Formats: sequence, structure tokens, C-alpha cells
Amino acid sequence: MSRLRARIIGTGSHLPEKRLTNHDLARMVDTSDEWIFSRTGIRERRIAAEGEYTSDLAAQAGRNAIQAAGIDAATIDLILVATTTPDLIFPSTASIVQHKLGLSHTRMPAFDVQAVCAGFMHALSVADQFIRAGSCWRVLVIGAETASRIIDWNDRGTCILFGDGAGAVLLEAELDGERGLLSTHLHADGSQIDLLLTDGGISRGPAPGGGMGVIRMQGNEVFKQAVKAMESCVDETLAANQISKEQVDWLVPHQANIRIIQGTAKRLGMPMERVAVTVDRHGNTSAASVPLALDEVVRDGRIQAGQRVMMVAFGGGFTWGSALVRW
Repeated sequence: MSRLRARIIGTGSHLPEKRLTNHDLARMVDTSDEWIFSRTGIRERRIAAEGEYTSDLAAQAGRNAIQAAGIDAATIDLILVATTTPDLIFPSTASIVQHKLGLSHTRMPAFDVQAVCAGFMHALSVADQFIRAGSCWRVLVIGAETASRIIDWNDRGTCILFGDGAGAVLLEAELDGERGLLSTHLHADGSQIDLLLTDGGISRGPAPGGGMGVIRMQGNEVFKQAVKAMESCVDETLAANQISKEQVDWLVPHQANIRIIQGTAKRLGMPMERVAVTVDRHGNTSAASVPLALDEVVRDGRIQAGQRVMMVAFGGGFTWGSALVRW
């Protein structure tokens, strides 16, 4: 029986121009470059300029993915944007991106997916289901964040971690092909929301200091949960595809902390030379981190046709997910 499979035909990314280094942060809070780097692996992160929105970053990443794919943007059937930091409560950032890409006339559906740092994995899985069902032929999936807008710059436990950016992939249906998304795996556990959340919102009301709230995190506990969840996702993905860890060629993990990345690589028995690492230059860009890292290793030629690529991420909720791709 014929089967449709979603194949990545283009990747793209975009970062704000402004760099915020650890030395810059040391002038703002009680910290140092050595303290931050030794605990997280981060040297700098990008910060969106005033008037530069999540949709701006997302639209440019999308343009770059469309250009890399070499297709007519009007042939896209669906736009998905994974973000925790939308431009507005409504309309969706995806709808705004559709307009900025000049695609409003197509009337294609466009909507957001919110699963925090695992948002891109969730959006990728949603796109995969649309393609497998035959509902869409081409889907643009974007992870984009302006996390700097929900940071308490006096909290050294969180302000050192996050940055802004966007990454995108363009998926196309392929009939009976061997390349493409082999499987996706998604999970959530809402019982531990107090370990990682924003302290304000719409229904619950403003934060103690006013406004929409900022990130509050119990770092050590989140670290433990992230390592456990991502390792579990790795094992689940290997089992679902009936392959050994030696058969995975590349790991593209969520870029939250170098120690989490190293732990996940160790689970796969994979040398760091085959792990996409951008956390040192980007920090944690939440839903954007996996597609940003993927775009880098695709564009510099490290990922080659036929190789197996595992993507995995963990975020607030808690949410986590993985995908295995044959390139």
C-alpha cells in the first residue's frame, strides 16, 4: 500500500543582531563569565531589538527555509508556529507570519502550537500527521521566540539562560520514499508545573510585579527532569524504529544546557562531534533551539543524505518530544 511521508526539503533560521555576552550580564547581576559558562556552556545570546517581534524573526526564518527548498511559497498548504512568546494574545503569530510572507491571499490555515521548549517537536509532529493523512502537501514549521521579553533581569538563575531567535523547516510529502520523518513521540506531565512557569497570565491575572509575568524556575529540579525525560525519549525512539543507538548519525537536541546535551549524547554513545551544539552562542531559545541548531548543521554540510538524525527537546509543562529523520 502506498504511504505518504513528510520530508524536510529546506531549513532556515534568523537571529537578532544584538549580542548579550556573559561579560555584559556580569555588569547587570552578580555573576561572571566563568560561573555561567561552567554551569551552562553559554557564552552569549541574541536579544531582539525594540520593535522587533517574534513574528519578524519567524517570517525571516521561514523565508530562508522557502529559499533553501527552492519552491513557490504560494504552494505551501499550512503554516505552524511554535512559540511561547507570541506577538499578541490573538491573533496567532502564525497568522501574522502568513501575512508577512505575503501569503494571506492563499487562505491557507495558520496556527500556533504552545509546548514551550518542546514546541517545535510538537509542531513538527502535527505537520507530520497532516501530511501522512494526505491533508497537506507542503507545511512550513517554525519555532520562534523573544524569550527576553519574559525575563526578570535581576534573577541570575534565569536571565543568564535565555535568548531570542527563530528556526524553520519546510516539509513536503513524498510517496513511498525512504527519506523523511520516520517517527515522532510526544509527552506531557502537568503535575509539576510549579517547577517551571511564568508568574502571571490572562486567566490567573497579572504577575506580582504587574504585567504578563516572567519566567520562574527551580533549576536543579528542572535539570533532573530534563535529563530523565530526554533519555527516555531517546530509548523510545530507538525502540519504535527497531534500530540500535549506533545507527543514529546525528543528534540535534534542545539547547538548554551543555550538561543536558552531553548526557543525552552519552545515552546514545555518540561523540560530541556528531552532536549539533549552538547553546554557547544562542543560549536557550526555547521552541527555536532545535530548528536553529538543525539549520546550522544542514547548511554547513555536516548532515548528509541518507543519515539518521534524532531531534529531542524538553520544556515547561512539562512537555517533551523527539523525532527521527532519515535525511
